[in-house]
Amino acid sequence: MKTISKKSVLDACKIMVQVRMDNAQEAMNSAHESTLNEEKSSAGDKFETGRAMGHLNRDMFAKQRDQANKDMEILNGIQAFKRHSEVELGTLIYTKDKIFFIALGLGKIMVEGHEVWVISEQSPLALAMLNKTLKDSFEFNAIKYKINNLE
Repeated sequence: MKTISKKSVLDACKIMVQVRMDNAQEAMNSAHESTLNEEKSSAGDKFETGRAMGHLNRDMFAKQRDQANKDMEILNGIQAFKRHSEVELGTLIYTKDKIFFIALGLGKIMVEGHEVWVISEQSPLALAMLNKTLKDSFEFNAIKYKINNLE
């Protein structure tokens, strides 16, 4: 399996998280504007309901933005050029058929034409391989994997 740059994987993850941050901020601003417009054009119970819904939406998008900010902090703490001798946060793991990156729970992404499974350090799959080293094996969902390379 051809190796890919860990920096490329990390950059792709950062782009995804930045898009989530931007979308959440935009939705939060839109919900706020909607609430302001509701206040200008409505009266009575309808006004109160519309305003409450606007606040709920804004709060929901604020939480999404805050989570994306935390995710970006995790990614910014990963050193793109650090070589790992064992599986831990920030490790790019090559097995015979799959490439894994221990960072966030982003799922499968495409980087340089390769599928990379970006998984959280707390995920069951990551826990199965944490602290494993080159040539170690691990099992997940009754499938055996052997670590062929670590980055």
